[in-house]
Amino acid sequence: MRTPALFAALAATPFVLSAQSSPTMPPVNDKPNPYATVEGWAKLPDGRTWGSTSAVAIDKDGKHIWVAERCSVNNCAGSTLAPILKFDPQGTLVASFGSGMILSPHGIHVDRDGNIWVVDCACTLGAAQVPAGKGHQIHKFSPTGSYLMSLGKPGGGRDTAFFWQPNAIVTASNGDIYVAEGHSSRAGANARVLVFDKNGGLKKTWGSWGKGEGQLDQPHALAFDSKGRLFIGDRGNDRILIVDKDFKILDTWYQFSRPSGIWIDKNDMIYVADSESGSVNPPHVAWTRGIRIGSAKTGEVTAFIPDPAVNPPSTSSAEGVAVDAAGNIYGAEVGQKALKRYEKKK
Repeated sequence: MRTPALFAALAATPFVLSAQSSPTMPPVNDKPNPYATVEGWAKLPDGRTWGSTSAVAIDKDGKHIWVAERCSVNNCAGSTLAPILKFDPQGTLVASFGSGMILSPHGIHVDRDGNIWVVDCACTLGAAQVPAGKGHQIHKFSPTGSYLMSLGKPGGGRDTAFFWQPNAIVTASNGDIYVAEGHSSRAGANARVLVFDKNGGLKKTWGSWGKGEGQLDQPHALAFDSKGRLFIGDRGNDRILIVDKDFKILDTWYQFSRPSGIWIDKNDMIYVADSESGSVNPPHVAWTRGIRIGSAKTGEVTAFIPDPAVNPPSTSSAEGVAVDAAGNIYGAEVGQKALKRYEKKK
């Protein structure tokens, strides 16, 4: 709840939109698009085509791009292809690994030491198609692709066990590991954030399925800002929750629409991918899909890269989003089976 004193402070601060953000606010569709779209930037080996991908991240060097791709289709079950790919700044594939380890790569994260964390949600296969003892885990690799460790029980778990359809991972400055879990919007589905120490020991869990304050519906994305605040993409509730280290809710933002992916850069610019509004989600039909860009400090939306598809029936435009040190944006697309690059217009 915001006190009168807080409202007064917000009113005195330019461009603080969080006080105006609400579930019923007008859609933010009209911001300028200062980016040019580059298709086909990342080049796969001859004979290999892109599959669905929602996982893209930037290497520790700020230049190389990491993608976890679903083996030319929408899952890697039975495939011998390596789903984890590294591209140089020119889009040339320079490394690949992870063959046979991952069913449905969903999220990817590069920690401060350059290690690669890949989320296997096992959520793009029907329950009967998931091989026994596989999926629902998170795997950690060294910068050169050596396997280091896994979080979660092979084949998944619920309640006191974990995970069941994990979505995203991010590491904090102290090495703690945060995982967003729950890919269903059915009442009673699991929907929580789990926190582990750097060795994989569970420290706490937070959240439950629902529509109210402190509840989640498909927590789909995680990102930290420079102050250590955690931004949770609460996709099924069309909002971003901003919490502190104790999961006290500091603010709730609706102006970035239905968040599938979140990236926050070193300057606290926030990039939010919305792949499920408009025709994909009739209750949120007035909002256009695309990537909204703004300030993680004030909540102001300053730019918007819209989805060129007008009325697709299912997930469209970027689901995962990442930004390199030069400011180029990368959108990982499930529906179009593509990785697009967006460069500032000259």
